[in-house]
Amino acid sequence: MPRYAAIDIGSNSIRMEAAEVVPGQPARILASEREVTRLGESVFRTGAVSEEALKATASVLARMAALYRKLDVVGVRAVATSAIRDTRNQREFLARASEAAGAPVEIISGREEARLIQLGVESIWRQTGKRALILDIGGGSAEIVASEDGRLRESFSKPLGAVRLHEMFLHDDPPSPRQLHQMHEYIRAKLDTAVRRLGHTRWDRAIATSATASAVASAVARVPRSERDAIDRFRLSAAQVRKLYQKLAARTLAGRRRVTGIGPKRAEIIVPGLAVLMDFLSEFHLPAVYYSRAGVRDGIIADLAARNVGAQLSRLSRDQRLEVENMGRRYGVSLEHARKVANISNLLFGALQPLHALRPGCGKMLEAAAYLHDVGHFVSDTGHHKHSYYVVANSDLAGFTERERLLIAGLCRYHRKTLPNPVHGPYQALTPEERRILMLMIPILRLADNLDRSREQRIRGVECRLRDGEVNLQVHSTGDIDLEQWAAERAGEAFRQIYNRPITVTRARD
Repeated sequence: MPRYAAIDIGSNSIRMEAAEVVPGQPARILASEREVTRLGESVFRTGAVSEEALKATASVLARMAALYRKLDVVGVRAVATSAIRDTRNQREFLARASEAAGAPVEIISGREEARLIQLGVESIWRQTGKRALILDIGGGSAEIVASEDGRLRESFSKPLGAVRLHEMFLHDDPPSPRQLHQMHEYIRAKLDTAVRRLGHTRWDRAIATSATASAVASAVARVPRSERDAIDRFRLSAAQVRKLYQKLAARTLAGRRRVTGIGPKRAEIIVPGLAVLMDFLSEFHLPAVYYSRAGVRDGIIADLAARNVGAQLSRLSRDQRLEVENMGRRYGVSLEHARKVANISNLLFGALQPLHALRPGCGKMLEAAAYLHDVGHFVSDTGHHKHSYYVVANSDLAGFTERERLLIAGLCRYHRKTLPNPVHGPYQALTPEERRILMLMIPILRLADNLDRSREQRIRGVECRLRDGEVNLQVHSTGDIDLEQWAAERAGEAFRQIYNRPITVTRARD
């Protein structure tokens, strides 16, 4: 399945996450990095990102980019939030950050940030049938998101980030009562608009995300930071939040650092972050809030997957498709059948990626073979798969390398009848890696071809479910597909031999 990378450049830290996305399942995290950079400090003090912060940011982004590049991701999105929305040297920051990240860095609005937060929560913890109020306390801003039945209803972005509030109000250690009072007055004033709009709604669940929420939940649960994933969805009562705030606000930085769950860097800004959470619960009259580990980066991954970013890497280009269609037409191939087989092949290639783990570009060879596997009928209906191999292997296919052409020809040769044998010439012509790719794609092409056995294009779509070591293909169709089911299950024997897994074909209930 496709792999994506997300970079969230916040006012306090930079986060990177790379994940593999399987439809219907939680994203599988491949890499996750976080580095505190405090970009917001210089912005909130002077109005611009300092040279020191710029260099630190570029260094962190370069390291993160090197990590996600090793994972063969097909899509990357890098976003910058509150501090960079406010800085006066945006252009310089974006140029240097984009160069370091190896991808364009974009400044997103508070509304887009809220959308990504809600998507991230929903991708990890579905809120179906519920009214949820989400609070994300960042370094420069706090996003308040109202969602209903898993969809964003309304959002507010307020300048209530932990780093920003610390720079504005808390100059003593521990902060003085006057400083704390002024900060609370400011927080409540900034929350007022959202409270007036959303305060009368009966919320089924309140959710807090971000590192502030993680630290608070860890401190209340007395769980070290290294184990914070274990407290995902942990319930925090308003009384627990208030008690922790009173405890931490009275301590010095050294004292706050000794609290389990509060990291040394987080201890510097935990008081203002905790103040926002406490006032949020108070102003909205919420009895409790649940901590969620989701964040902007999870929303980016979910959004890239929903938009099918990177799918083009496994599909033929326009010129390549025109080339194979023209060749198929010259040899009397039914293009309606070929297009349907190509479409099903691509669906199966993506759905079965967790099993074959082939690079996206292999999908192009599979698609080309789906168009050309029947060209051998032009020579003879008897043993047409062998004739298909000869025709394709000896044709001038513009847009494909010689090695790609031989692999496509091999798929045409083995789209039916026997599987490759070491003594077969078409198999010997391939390198060991090409043979491995060929073996893994043969069953996919056979299944796709047989799912249009009637040649009436009855199959509208195919979903693949992997469960308990078995593979189930759920087929969406128009009309009777008994012939397709029978043929695909026979073709499934090759799948069982190569993937060592049983496969079944059932008709989906539309």
